[in-house]
Amino acid sequence: MGAVSALGHDAASNWRAMREGRVGIGALTAVPAETFRAKIAGEVRDFDPARHFDAKRLPLLDRFTQFALVAAREAIAQSGLDFRAGGLGARSAIVIGTGVGGEGTHDEQARRLYAERNPRLHPLSILRLMANAPASHLGIDYGITGPAFAVSSACASANHALAQAFHMVRAGMVDAAVAGGSEACLTEGTLRAWEAMRVLADDACRPFSKQRRGLVLGEGAGIYVLENYEHARRRGAAILAEFAGAGMSADAGDMVMPAADGAAQAMRAALDEAGLASADVDYVNAHGTGTPANDPTETRAIRAVFGAHADALAVSSTKSMHGHALGAAGAIELVAAIGALREGVVPPTANFLDPDPECDLDYVPNVARERPVRAALSNSFAFGGLNAVLALKRAP
Repeated sequence: MGAVSALGHDAASNWRAMREGRVGIGALTAVPAETFRAKIAGEVRDFDPARHFDAKRLPLLDRFTQFALVAAREAIAQSGLDFRAGGLGARSAIVIGTGVGGEGTHDEQARRLYAERNPRLHPLSILRLMANAPASHLGIDYGITGPAFAVSSACASANHALAQAFHMVRAGMVDAAVAGGSEACLTEGTLRAWEAMRVLADDACRPFSKQRRGLVLGEGAGIYVLENYEHARRRGAAILAEFAGAGMSADAGDMVMPAADGAAQAMRAALDEAGLASADVDYVNAHGTGTPANDPTETRAIRAVFGAHADALAVSSTKSMHGHALGAAGAIELVAAIGALREGVVPPTANFLDPDPECDLDYVPNVARERPVRAALSNSFAFGGLNAVLALKRAP
């Protein structure tokens, strides 16, 4: 696994911050914040592209592609796979999720065209902003010539991408896959659009807390190498976790308001595919955005799926620490699920104040908790009523 977020520039830093309950959300600096009501964000700070990419290549790379490539380098190096050897590249896939793609490029060129009245846009604009840019660059960098594409389903994009990769590996279509999500959405245009929806918090991200005021936008990437178990075992690979199942559903109800039935359907599908009973799960990494609508709806969905066992679950939202990275959210949060499985530590829901009567589960408030985690779910629910849930087991 590899990760970049407001909590750090690698997976280890992200997990360490999650485990410590350290909040990476801070004052917005990506754009002038004076006229914004919400002046905070989960920014990736001190990220110098020149440290990671040659000056000749940088004009091709939007910030969201930079994040994806840095996270992928970490994941692929850790995996020990050489995709150029033994025909593995042709037997591997790349699936990267993103909600908005190259929004930085889009914002820059729109300003150039409409504010500066300059009709000459950057000649590489299309190559920078297209959603499939990270997948294409990864294929070129590592010689991966199997299926490579982007997935876009708003805040469920990363989990949908990981689910697609999982199903291809499990079906024998490929032996390995590079998958995850990336987002760099902290532009003036995107922030204005979210502010217009009146769902942004101006103080902190407080999922499931009575005092929650909305979500806080974040950015970053999470990339993983998925591999057929027998293939991994033969080469002595270090296995982080077993990807056991994925569940997907659509509310087919409302573009904004979430539905407990749709979320529950996706969780049940993930459990069924993983061969897990509800009592087998110890941790749910919640979508947990901190909005008035999402948190009680997700709580009802968890109760509907787990019944009496819901009271024994540890449920937490790490968005409280790194913000809501939209199409990269599920990929960054998978670091938390894997960390919990590997170390027997559940990361907390930070910034928690008073419980909300409508949110009546154990949200691991403010402080991480040591407990064995045999299996975990990771939830992602998106605008448009799109749901994607991943089920993981402790590594065999």
